[in-house]
Amino acid sequence: MSITEKESQDIIGRADLNDVEAILAIPTVDPTEVEHAVKDNADAIFTWDYTLARPALRRLYEKAKTGQWNATTDLPWDTNVDVEAQVSSDLAAMSAGLTATHYDGTPVEKWSDKEWTDFAIEQRRWSLSQFMHGEQGALLCTAKITETVPWYDAKLYASTQVVDEARHVEVFARYLDEKLGGGYQINAHLRMLLDDIINDSRWDMTYLGMQVMVEGLALAAFGNMYQFTSEPLLKQLLRYVMSDEARHVAFGVLSLQEVYAGMSDKEIKDRQEFAYEASVRMRDRFMSQEVWERMGINTRDVVPLVLQDPTREVFQQMLFAKIVPNCKKLGLLDRNESWLRRRFEEMGVIQFEDMDDTGEEYTKFALGEELPASH
Repeated sequence: MSITEKESQDIIGRADLNDVEAILAIPTVDPTEVEHAVKDNADAIFTWDYTLARPALRRLYEKAKTGQWNATTDLPWDTNVDVEAQVSSDLAAMSAGLTATHYDGTPVEKWSDKEWTDFAIEQRRWSLSQFMHGEQGALLCTAKITETVPWYDAKLYASTQVVDEARHVEVFARYLDEKLGGGYQINAHLRMLLDDIINDSRWDMTYLGMQVMVEGLALAAFGNMYQFTSEPLLKQLLRYVMSDEARHVAFGVLSLQEVYAGMSDKEIKDRQEFAYEASVRMRDRFMSQEVWERMGINTRDVVPLVLQDPTREVFQQMLFAKIVPNCKKLGLLDRNESWLRRRFEEMGVIQFEDMDDTGEEYTKFALGEELPASH
């Protein structure tokens, strides 16, 4: 069952998933902007039921209490980072397969090795900046979950994630400032997604958008960068952050599994559409429009080629390695005549459906444990 043009327009704002003009029509965020307000429509919920009704969430809470780390004292901030030399050594992996031959006929084909290295440095600044902005989004969303979720055990765990997210914003901001000389403004597609998540009044949508979709992609992205970078401070920073992120995604899966099992098809369709919209927004942001612009390249000259770059496509698909199996575990893939399954097939990411979900996988990411083989 293919999605109709009208349905696509209503959900993602364009009739064609790969409409480059529509993607680029979203203006980049003003780099001088320092404050952004979003209407939060949710009620704060008190609960007087203090029974431990959800043991899986209580185990997660206990794990969070023992898994805390101090960003100031536990990371070797005195590490000297030679950005150009380091990024050069990581270039093949961290430029996500972008090669001069793929861009014949554009200004990029004339780039020297120095320009490709400069691009890779900017790409790293941009990627870590989006991680940082996404972590602030998670900070606000988990503070909202603490207020809005009706369950005692969930409120306790969400409070620990607020602390985690503050620490993540801290480490990415410090690394960007001290080691990379500054970062980038938030990508417009990421900001639109965060706005939607915070604006929605339903507490489970905050969970789905942030805990399952955004955090799931972040866990995969951190794992990809961890695997390929040899910069010791960044590698250790990512390892610490991943130990927290795996718990955060598990929190969403464990909480929503119970809720979604009792929802009607109509209610589930709303969640399927939201998951699809979030997936498209996250995919769109990896066009790296701001990086191309800083390099003096017209994005319209290269973004169609970015969409067609086979190695870039593999990189983007990998980022859904946690999202798809988690959506399957939540029952979102195959309800309503497999509506979300069809969308993930169109995006080319359905192959991840049988990979491990993160409902219990967080124990493998704990500090001191060897990471799963895929990372």
